Amino acid sequence: MRRLMPFALLIIPGTVLAAEPAPPTMAQLLAATAGEWQGELQYRDYQSNKWEGLPVTVKIQAQGDGVTAVRTAAFDDGPKTGIVYITTVTQVDPATERESYAAFRKGREPDSGAAQLTLGNGSRDLTHWTIISTETRKDGDSLAVVRETTTRNGTSLVTLKEVDPVGDGVTSWQPRNRTVLNLVGQR
Repeated sequence: MRRLMPFALLIIPGTVLAAEPAPPTMAQLLAATAGEWQGELQYRDYQSNKWEGLPVTVKIQAQGDGVTAVRTAAFDDGPKTGIVYITTVTQVDPATERESYAAFRKGREPDSGAAQLTLGNGSRDLTHWTIISTETRKDGDSLAVVRETTTRNGTSLVTLKEVDPVGDGVTSWQPRNRTVLNLVGQR
């Protein structure tokens, strides 16, 4: 009867073999934005085609389940409206990388939906990445594909919202607004 050789591990002095760490998940990337941010909520002036901005503060709280976050944005919308608060609760499905959300703003109906998340090129760790969120939804009075591209580069976080009207036969992304934020405190 022939005997099989037992498996032997070859150890070479001075070398370390380590497994590559798993890349962070979408939920981990988004949870790493927890903290307090300040910057501008910018919108495109359609007359001049220039960006105008309002100061904004954003607080993001990652929840203990690892997939849910609460984000509260506050900005001054002028003397008639005053301070506007928008609170958004999001949850990322780890299996599909789909983000469900519900947003609340005084005087408006709650807004909810789900968007597909994809990781952009050049993403490398918890503080250097691009996530693209895409969904088809109402934009004003018509249906559009809405794309939000969020780029984190260390302590800066920029989200650009663009829309492409459905049914016009052309793929043409039109910028709607963007937030340009800097981290001022972590939680």
